[in-house]
Amino acid sequence: MTVELDFWVVIKEWPLLLTGVAWTLGLTFVSACVGTLSGLGLAWVRLQNWQMPSRIIHIYVELIRNTPFIVQLFFIFFGLPQLGFRLSAETSSVLAMVINLSAYSTEIIRSGVEATAPGQIQAGRSLGFSEFQVFKHVILPPALFRVWPALVAQIIIVMLGSAVCGQISTEELSYSANLIQSRNFRAFEAFIVAAAIYLSLAIVMRWCLNRLGKNLIFKGLSQNG
Repeated sequence: MTVELDFWVVIKEWPLLLTGVAWTLGLTFVSACVGTLSGLGLAWVRLQNWQMPSRIIHIYVELIRNTPFIVQLFFIFFGLPQLGFRLSAETSSVLAMVINLSAYSTEIIRSGVEATAPGQIQAGRSLGFSEFQVFKHVILPPALFRVWPALVAQIIIVMLGSAVCGQISTEELSYSANLIQSRNFRAFEAFIVAAAIYLSLAIVMRWCLNRLGKNLIFKGLSQNG
């Protein structure tokens, strides 16, 4: 049996694919910014001697890390309306991605902070810094430098995980690919093209984030070894 592949019928739907890519990048950008910043804040709280907040954050982190992302997404989109909170598909997708990334980034950042040498912390305190200033200027920069590759990898995972957001009609890339194949019945070609685009996005995004960290955020640290 001869199988004839026709990728042109998929590629000519490039406006739809472009829309999907734009939504995927938009969701990832918002979730990466908000999720990383919230993870940073939660990591700082966990490192303080506040038992109840630390315990609550620990439960939150374990709950998110040990449940599937699609279940979290469905809970927000289908479950919250029963409690009176009705959110759009796009808002639900962003919220789910932020919640997911913040839990993982909390543990990633915490692990980097805990690897900081006690001598550095004592040096910061001896200069008269407050505990927050010690965390901000002494502990955090080298900690982020250590865990940046893991943080970048987690952002990529969240970007790829955004594919399930199409299940609630968010117009990201997998939604566009599914819509295309429903029009021309070329499912193999449609999802091969989508997979190639996801692969390209992951490679480019990883390169950009690594360059961002090396040349902008951690330039001084990398020069000092």
